[in-house]
Amino acid sequence: MFEVLAVRTFRTLFAAQVVALLGTGLLTVALGLLAYDVAGGGAGAVLGTALAIKMVAYVFGAPVMSVVTARVPRRTLLVSADGVRAAIAALLPFVDQPWQIYVLIFVLQAASATFTPAFQSIIPSVLPRERDYTRALSLSRLAYDLESLASPVLAAMLLTVISYNSLFVGTALGFVLSAGLVATTILPRVPVPDSSGSMVQRIALGSRIMLADPVLRALLALNMAVAGASAVVLVNTIVYVPGLLGGSSAGIALALACFGAGSMAAALWVPRLLNTYAERQVMLCGAATLPVGLGVTVLLLVSSPAMAVGWTVLGTAWVLLGAGTSLVNTPAARLIRDGSTQQDRPQVFAAQFSLSHACFLLTYLIAGWVGAQVSQVAAAVALTVIATLATTVAALTWPTAVIRSGAWNPAPRTQWHGARGR
Repeated sequence: MFEVLAVRTFRTLFAAQVVALLGTGLLTVALGLLAYDVAGGGAGAVLGTALAIKMVAYVFGAPVMSVVTARVPRRTLLVSADGVRAAIAALLPFVDQPWQIYVLIFVLQAASATFTPAFQSIIPSVLPRERDYTRALSLSRLAYDLESLASPVLAAMLLTVISYNSLFVGTALGFVLSAGLVATTILPRVPVPDSSGSMVQRIALGSRIMLADPVLRALLALNMAVAGASAVVLVNTIVYVPGLLGGSSAGIALALACFGAGSMAAALWVPRLLNTYAERQVMLCGAATLPVGLGVTVLLLVSSPAMAVGWTVLGTAWVLLGAGTSLVNTPAARLIRDGSTQQDRPQVFAAQFSLSHACFLLTYLIAGWVGAQVSQVAAAVALTVIATLATTVAALTWPTAVIRSGAWNPAPRTQWHGARGR
């Protein structure tokens, strides 16, 4: 897998991604402490609002910024987005009102919604070989998983010697270093996008391409299945561990580590699996494990087993959910690459970024509000049903006739693009 790092351009971009992720991880910890400092007992409401603003910026910002910045050179765009993120991170220690947090977080996340899809759309041109691109996707997945484990540990270590405000400095430095790495890299040229049509039509282009393509429609359904499973883990682990298992903060970290371990193990296996099986088989298999893991979670909630049994069940379920989400997420970019042209690829990646986060926004609300206002069982059942229906829709939507030698056959898509006059 690591042979792909021999490609200098990808190696530099991957390093930029890693340091930016570490900076983002430090930001997550520091933001929670800042919310408590500013709002005291109302910190939960402030932090929840900030996270909702983050999702809104992702959902609406990505497609808009992909059009607004369409003619900006990719290197200039990525460096500028990192610069904005660094500047906002440097300003956060000076806020003393919740509304200031909300404004700065919206700007920072809008910059992230600009950076991430543009970054993702470049990699297929940097690594045109199927095998190399798949390895790059697995490395990217591993980077996300390792960041979720390493950043809290790094933040905890730093907080023993510095104040939480200094974590924002670390965040800013991460973005500055990312910008510096990108600035030293020669990126491949991308075709100038078609500027015909109204602004609204161009903003909606990526979504229209995804909705018109049966495989990308299936990917949209899989996004919902992943969001349902992830919401249970990311929102309610903090409720399950103390309430059901008598665990502490260390127990919460252990449970989340089980989820991360399942995700990383699956990401490591994806390149080998895709050498033998088609994306459809790998991704639907991963999606099928999600209702199973969620169903086990429901049984755990209704049965209230002994602590040892409960920990075993929860750990197993979280490993399954981590593996399932990774089997879906890791190959997803291959579908977007094959379902788009170089000209419209940034818009399609932006649409995937936007629509997938819209799914998370919905499922986070269900996990949080239904769990708090009705019951945790009701929330888990609702998300199990959502994941089951989404996986079923994906399986029925995704055609099998276009699969060739374990990979998507792009010929029908090329014809389809041509039929649209592109």
